[in-house]
Formats: sequence, structure tokens, C-alpha cells
Amino acid sequence: MKRFLSIAVAIAVALIAGCKPQSHYQMKGIILDPTDLTSVEWVKMAAENGINTIGTHMAPGCKAMCAEISEFILSEKGQEFLAECEKYGIDVEHQLHAMKELLPRELFAEDSTMFRMNEEGRRVADVNCCVHSERALEIIVKNAVEIAKVLRPTNHRYYYWLDDGKPVCQCPKCKDFSPSDQALIIENRIIKGLREIDPEAQLAHLAYHNAVQAPRKVKPVEGIFLEFAPYFRSWEHPLTDLEVERRGMTHGENLQCLKDNLEVFDPETAIILEYWLDVSLFSRWKKPAVELPWRRDVFLSDIDTFAKMGVKNVTSFALFMDAEYFSKYSATPVKEYGEGLNSYILTE
Repeated sequence: MKRFLSIAVAIAVALIAGCKPQSHYQMKGIILDPTDLTSVEWVKMAAENGINTIGTHMAPGCKAMCAEISEFILSEKGQEFLAECEKYGIDVEHQLHAMKELLPRELFAEDSTMFRMNEEGRRVADVNCCVHSERALEIIVKNAVEIAKVLRPTNHRYYYWLDDGKPVCQCPKCKDFSPSDQALIIENRIIKGLREIDPEAQLAHLAYHNAVQAPRKVKPVEGIFLEFAPYFRSWEHPLTDLEVERRGMTHGENLQCLKDNLEVFDPETAIILEYWLDVSLFSRWKKPAVELPWRRDVFLSDIDTFAKMGVKNVTSFALFMDAEYFSKYSATPVKEYGEGLNSYILTE
């Protein structure tokens, strides 16, 4: 009750001063795939609900995410999407699991040392790479720059993630570096290449899955920002229910990982990547989609928690929210998501 009274007082003071109170949150984002974007007037809906950033992505199982998103962006519908976002003042960015395209697997036959070593001591071309291979890093940077020429975000924020929750290199040079550290080695190289074509470029370090812990051996260079995705959590309970556990990780451990990461990365530029609206997750990535188990109370508690940790940027997956979905289910969660972020005022 005290917090709501404080918010009311803050709003009243702002109104007396003749100005509209500003939300604590700067980025209020949503992440969708091309099917969502082409079957629903998503840009208009985002604008109507105060969502100021749309990220593109593909559901798990996509074999070439960068290529498929690029094909969409270069298409007539993709160009219409970009033009409409510009009209409504909505930023566009592209959040991508990209490693298999940054380092094509067919190069394994040419030079296996560019690829990760598994725990049995064999080089394998399945996922990720050897981050101590100079040639691998050169190829990754080159391809990241080429992709960026097509998938160029309007807010200068780029996202090239490791393969989704997959193992990293265990060679003698890499084995003492955690997945977080190995990711950051790659990111520190990519950002230098990106800044040659976009001097304002920023690149995400995705703290997620097996890389959710903060890096310890490697420090971020200028231009790297934190993107924290609390995947191992329950969306039936707020993160402040510290003992709640999902897949072996408690909410308290999630928040400790976020705190540790915010000691390495600047909270001012950090982004929370959430799943509150992710119909694909709750549908187990299969259609027909189920109705989103939206919990407004959990969402409001979580954004208060993140704000009090200094975070000002939030986005959420909303995959499978396409025409078929809205023909069956309500858009109320989208409305309440936008309202919650736009009305949130941080109080002591």
C-alpha cells in the first residue's frame, strides 16, 4: 500500500509542476517473428500500447535465423514493416542465435581447429566454436559485419548470440573459460568490426541458460551491453518469491546472477529479455498455440524488481501471437504489458 501511495504522490507532484510523469523504463520492447508481423497489424498495436521497440526472431528449430530474417527484411512486406515502424517512431532490432551462420559448419573439413572440442577431446562441428582460434574469430567478425549490412538496427543495438544453450569449447585453451567468458571473447571481437561500419554500434552479451552467470576472466570492451534472460524461472510466481525453483534454479539464484552481471556491465544500458508474453514457450514451440497464461501481478512485481536493480530497458518474446492466435484469444496481455511499463514510476 505504501508503494502505491508513493507513486500517487509522485504523479501528483508532477501534475502540479505542469509536466507529465515519465516512465522509468526507456526501452519497452517486444520480439516477434515474420509470421506474427505479416499476419497482424503489430506495428500499429505496438504504437497504441506504448511499445517502442520491435525485435525480430525465429522460433527454435530454425536452421538459418539470420538468413530467414534477412529474406523477410528484404521482401516487400519487410520493407513495409520498416517503413511503418519509422512512421510510428518504433525502433527495429534483430535478436539472433547466429553462431552457425557466423562460422559455417562446412568449414570444419577445411580447418577443424576453428570448432569446439567436446568433453571427449574431439573437435566437433555441431555448435559454437573454439574461441581461441584466431581464424575462427576473423571469419565470425567478417560474417557478422556482412549480416549487419542487411539487418541494421535503427537503435544501433546488435545481437549475435551463441547457439541456444549449447555446449562450448573444452580444448586446453578454452576449458577454463566459462560459457559466459567464451561468449564475451567473441563479442569483444565482433563489436570492433561492427564499429567500422556503424560507429555507434552496441552489441549484446546474452546472459542466458548455461551462460547466465557473470563472466569472471574476461571484461567487456566499450560497446558491449548486458542482456539478461531469466529462462530458468517460474512465471506463476514473481522473482521476489526467492525459493521458487524451475529446472534446478531458484528465483533467488536468478536474481543473484543478475546482480553479479550488473557488477560487470553498466546497468544503464542493460536489457532484461523476458518471456511474459511468449506464447511459443508456453505452447512448447508447437502450433496450434495455447492461450498465454498471463499473470499481470507477476509482471508488475518483476518490473518493480528490475527497476530497483537499476535496469531501465525491458523486452519480451511474444512469438506465436499471430492472426490465428488473436482469432481465439484476447490481446489484453499486450495492453497490460504496455500500460505497466509506461506507467511505472520508480520510488524509494
